[in-house]
Amino acid sequence: QVQLVESGGGSVQAGGSLRLSCAVSGGSFRRYNMGWFRQAPGKEREFVAAIDWRISITYYAEPVKGRFTITRDNTKNTVTLQMGDMKREDAAVYYCAAADSILTAPSLYRVQSLYDYWGQGTQVTVSS
Repeated sequence: QVQLVESGGGSVQAGGSLRLSCAVSGGSFRRYNMGWFRQAPGKEREFVAAIDWRISITYYAEPVKGRFTITRDNTKNTVTLQMGDMKREDAAVYYCAAADSILTAPSLYRVQSLYDYWGQGTQVTVSS
C-alpha cells in the first residue's frame, strides 16, 4: 500500500520561506511523477508544482514560478517543495500526490485525476 506523508507545514510571515517534504513508502517512488497541490479555504484544490520521474523535469503554476522549487530525492523516497517570498495567497492546505503513469504532456501534470496516491495534507499559514 502506497502512503504519502507530508511534513513541514506551519506559519510563516509574508516574504518568508517554508519547506515542505513528502515521504513516500510502499511503492516504486522512482517511477512516480510527483506533484504538489493546494487548497485554500472556499476554493478548489489547484496545481502548484510537479516533477517527472525520469529526468526530474519540473513544472510550476504561474503564481509560484520563481518563488517555489520542487525537488526529489530518489535515494530517500522524498519530494520537497521549497517555498520562498511567500504571500498571503499562498496560505492553504498543501497536498503531495504521486502519479504511477506516463504523463506525455506538460499540461497533464496539472490534472488531479491522473494522480493515483495522495497525502493527507499539511497546513500552511501566511501572516502579514
